Amino acid sequence: MPHDDFNLLAAARQEMIDHGFAPDFSPEAERQLAAIQPSSDASLRDLTGLLWSSIDNDDSRDLDQIEWAERTAEGIRVLVGVADVDSLVGKGTPIDAHAAQETTTVYTGVRTFPMLPERLSTDLTSLNEGQERAAVVIETVMAADGSVTKSGIYRARVRNRAQLAYNGVGAWLEGTGPAPAKVAASVELAAQLKLQDEAAGILREARHRLGALTFDRLEAQPVFADGKVQDITARAANRAAHLIEDFMIAANEVMARTLRDAGVSSIRRVVKAPERWPRIVELAKQTGDTLPDTPDPGALNAFLVRRKAADPVHYADVSLSVLKLMGPGEYVLMRPGDPAQGHFGLAAQDYTHSTAPNRRFADMVTQRLIKAHAAGTVAGYADDELDGIAKNCTLKEDAARKVERAMNKRLAAVAMQHRIGENFQAVVTGNTPKGVFVRIFDPPVEGRLMRGERGLDVGDRLRVTLLSTDPQRGFLDFGKVS
Repeated sequence: MPHDDFNLLAAARQEMIDHGFAPDFSPEAERQLAAIQPSSDASLRDLTGLLWSSIDNDDSRDLDQIEWAERTAEGIRVLVGVADVDSLVGKGTPIDAHAAQETTTVYTGVRTFPMLPERLSTDLTSLNEGQERAAVVIETVMAADGSVTKSGIYRARVRNRAQLAYNGVGAWLEGTGPAPAKVAASVELAAQLKLQDEAAGILREARHRLGALTFDRLEAQPVFADGKVQDITARAANRAAHLIEDFMIAANEVMARTLRDAGVSSIRRVVKAPERWPRIVELAKQTGDTLPDTPDPGALNAFLVRRKAADPVHYADVSLSVLKLMGPGEYVLMRPGDPAQGHFGLAAQDYTHSTAPNRRFADMVTQRLIKAHAAGTVAGYADDELDGIAKNCTLKEDAARKVERAMNKRLAAVAMQHRIGENFQAVVTGNTPKGVFVRIFDPPVEGRLMRGERGLDVGDRLRVTLLSTDPQRGFLDFGKVS
């Protein structure tokens, strides 16, 4: 079959099924969806007058968060509004059952498989520009050193005044591009975003002092023309993406601490100390640097910062190698009195996921727990149920990564067919019983090393030749250049 005729949509659907997902909603869920009407709760705090804005990917339609900030005598006050999905999706309903099974929205490049029906995730609960919505608001007041002096969580009515995108805002904040049209048209919005950027920088510096890790991540971005994949480009996080990331980390920490202090069992997001720490130590040694024998996030971050300053051109491969060696995070039950397991990469002892309830079930459960606590009621989740949800969320997150990775490889196989025989700089990203895997940098795609793999391990750099591509199996085969 010619690569151009390969059915990527059918492949994406089959990958979902093969990895335990249900791409379609049940008739019961569809009937529930048809009966849902937009709601407006006049009893909620009215924050629709604030100059809220959102920043997300250019093509995002499921907007989970909006932000606003102001300077006060006590420090910068930041509000993060999170879509109140629970207000329209009750626990135990057919749509909730589907979300509990899937646990996550899956992005395959050619189609998005939403955890919630699109009418909910991109419309009725999405914090779309100009629409009044119910939200759970996480408030923080931070001092100049990044310490949070006050925090609170409450429900409110909000209205997004400006839906913005990472690319435009990031370039403007970095001084490499003009202000997006909406920002250029509003002095108030421009000042608001500058203040948010200042607050995010303060939070980021405070986290880095505690040992939070500094990564540069490159993501593959397929380029389509006439409905067909033409190329793969690299997409890097910019200043606007970091702004949102910093605000979401702070909001998630507030949510976790609030539930812990209230003595409420909850689901935590943890990243344990890397099992392959000795390999990370070895990689540092190869650059002439040293790391302690036992995992230390502060020392690791200091090493990453030094490498970025010393060799910014090759920093991306060091960053990627450390990420691969750290391993994925997981969801766990935390009961009152349990010791916090923490998030190694963020140097955070109290951390959960709560800011994306339109696309992650753990976040929706956390939203229900916090709303019940605020109302003085019980959310209706026993510890064993929360434990089961946490385990399923971890399993399905891993499955979603595999679906997305397989589809990324198929997209790359189609886009890279005309580059067979070319040489590329690469780094080893995996060494498993199935083989050695590498990632090239331009464009950032992965494949298996079919020749010259002996003696290689994660983090090793090499030059490779693209030998062949196979969209049907999602294979890119490389050979080491001797």
